[in-house]
Amino acid sequence: MGEVNLTDVRKEYEDVIAVEGMNLTIEDGEFVTLVGPSGCGKSTTLETISGLTTPTSGTIEIAGRDVTNKPPKDRNIAMVFQNIALFPHMTVYENISFGLRLRDFDQEEIDRRVENAVEIVQLEGMLDRSPDELSGGQQQRVGIARAIVREPDVFLMDEPLANLDAKLRVAMRTEIQRLQKELGITSVYVTHDQEEAMTMSDRIAIINDGELQQCSPPLECYNRPVNTFVAQFIGSPSMNLFNGQVDGDDLDVSDFSVEFDTTNTPLQQGDPVTVGIRPEDIYLAADADDIAHPSRPVTVSVDVLEPVGDQTYAYLLSETDGDTTELLMSVDPDKDLSEGDSIEVVFSRDDVHVFDGTTGDAITHSLVDAAAVAEETAVEGEA
Repeated sequence: MGEVNLTDVRKEYEDVIAVEGMNLTIEDGEFVTLVGPSGCGKSTTLETISGLTTPTSGTIEIAGRDVTNKPPKDRNIAMVFQNIALFPHMTVYENISFGLRLRDFDQEEIDRRVENAVEIVQLEGMLDRSPDELSGGQQQRVGIARAIVREPDVFLMDEPLANLDAKLRVAMRTEIQRLQKELGITSVYVTHDQEEAMTMSDRIAIINDGELQQCSPPLECYNRPVNTFVAQFIGSPSMNLFNGQVDGDDLDVSDFSVEFDTTNTPLQQGDPVTVGIRPEDIYLAADADDIAHPSRPVTVSVDVLEPVGDQTYAYLLSETDGDTTELLMSVDPDKDLSEGDSIEVVFSRDDVHVFDGTTGDAITHSLVDAAAVAEETAVEGEA
C-alpha cells in the first residue's frame, strides 16, 4: 500500500512560511500533481514527503507508517529530479543498478530488476552505452528506470521534464502516464505547467502561497474552481474575470450586465461579486442560437487577433464613459473577423462563474437555475 497522508504540515524558514497547514491524502496507486506558480510551496511539499526536508510541524505517513522524522532511505520512495544527474563514467546498466548495488542486493536480483525496468522504459540494447551517447529523452528514461528498480511504495517526481524541448516533453509525459498505469505505483508529480497537470493527473493539488487551494480531478478544477486563483491559474488562456455587483436580477460588470437569478444563492442587492467567463464560452451574437441560454448582446471592438491553428484568440475591448474592459474570446479560425471591427458578443449563461467579490470564493458556476433547466428539458421532451 502506497497511500500518502499529510496532516497539518507546516514548513517555515526563519521569517518565510513555505507550506502552511497542508492536509492532503493521496490514495494508493493514484497520480497526483502538485501545481502552482513559482515559490508557491509545491517543491517544498514534495521534499517533506521525500524526507529531504523535515516539516516544522505536522505529520507525514507513507503506507500507514509515520515517517515524519525518518530519512529518505527508510521511506521506500524513489525520486526523479529535473536534473537527471546520471554518472557520466558509468554505463546505463551501472547507473540503473547503482542503488541496488549500494544496498548489497545479490547479482541475480539486480539483473532481474534492471531487465524488467529496461523493458518497461524501452531501453533494450542500450545497457552498455554511456550517458553522453543517449538523447535527452533516453537519459530521462534511465533516470526513471533507476527509480523503478527500487520497487518503491511511492514515486516522487520534481519537474522531470522541465529541461526537455516541447515535442519531447509531450512524448515523455505520455510515457510517464503509461508507466504509472502499468506499474500502479502511487505518484506525486510537481510542475508549474498547468497543461502538464491537466493531462497527466488523477487529481490536481493546486497550491498558492504555501496553502492548498483545491485538490480535485482536472476537469472539476477547470469547470468548478473553488476560488478566483484556481479559476485563473487552471486553463490556457485564463478565465476572464470582471468585478461588479448585484443589481436586481442582473450582475453589473463595468459597462455591461448579465441576467442572473439570485434566488438560490446568498447574494443580495449591492453585494460585490467577481464574474468569470472562459474564452470558449463567449460567442458572436450571430451564433447565439448555438447556446441554450445566451446573455444580452454586448458591443465590443476587436483589438488583436491571435491565430493558433484550430482556434483564433480575439482580444476585445468594451468602452463606456472612458472606461475600458478587456475580454478574450476563442473563435473558430473561419470566422470573418478583422482588427478594428465593431461586433456583438454573448455569453453562455450556463457557464458563467460568480465569486464573492471580497473573499474570491466561488458562489455558483452557472447563472441559470438548475430547476428551471430541468423543467425546460422536460417540456422539450414532451414536445
